[in-house]
Amino acid sequence: MKIILASASPRRAQLLKQIGVAFDVKAVDIDETPLNDESAEDYVLRLAIEKAQAAKFFFANSDVLIIGSDTSVVVDGEILGKPADKQHAFAMLQKLSGRTHKVLTSVAMLGQTTSNFVSTNQVTFEALSSDDLEWYWATGEPKGKAGSYAIQGKAAMFISHLEGSFSGVMGLPLYETTQLLKQHGLKLK
Repeated sequence: MKIILASASPRRAQLLKQIGVAFDVKAVDIDETPLNDESAEDYVLRLAIEKAQAAKFFFANSDVLIIGSDTSVVVDGEILGKPADKQHAFAMLQKLSGRTHKVLTSVAMLGQTTSNFVSTNQVTFEALSSDDLEWYWATGEPKGKAGSYAIQGKAAMFISHLEGSFSGVMGLPLYETTQLLKQHGLKLK
């Protein structure tokens, strides 16, 4: 069975390689606008499913397992996407400063059967100063990252507590992903 990762995320690819999965990448472009009154959990799961379905279109007559995934940072019920610019990144990081927020990562697998899940993690940031924000923006790391930060990078210096899965916050919860891969018949050991 051929495995396709429906994501352009280098972090997701790195994590799948880490557990020994051989795969090809088929990045897809979908509308990521939240629906009216859609919960953050429903939103992140919908996007993972839509990404997998969009990639499946290219392999309709093949024996493939498509993996779609999405990660959202959520504070006070608000989904924090990727920053548009420096000001937007600062606004998001200030919302996270000195608080605990959720990071939701969903995985959807489409093959002979369909399976999916949402991993919920709690991340606590220390209080961030304006100097912290300026320094962090200058690293370039906040650009293109949900919530304007990357746990696997320099932002780790701001995180005082993590409850849940480090790999889930990074973009692909490996334990749960491994369980789904096994359900789809993949042997990883």
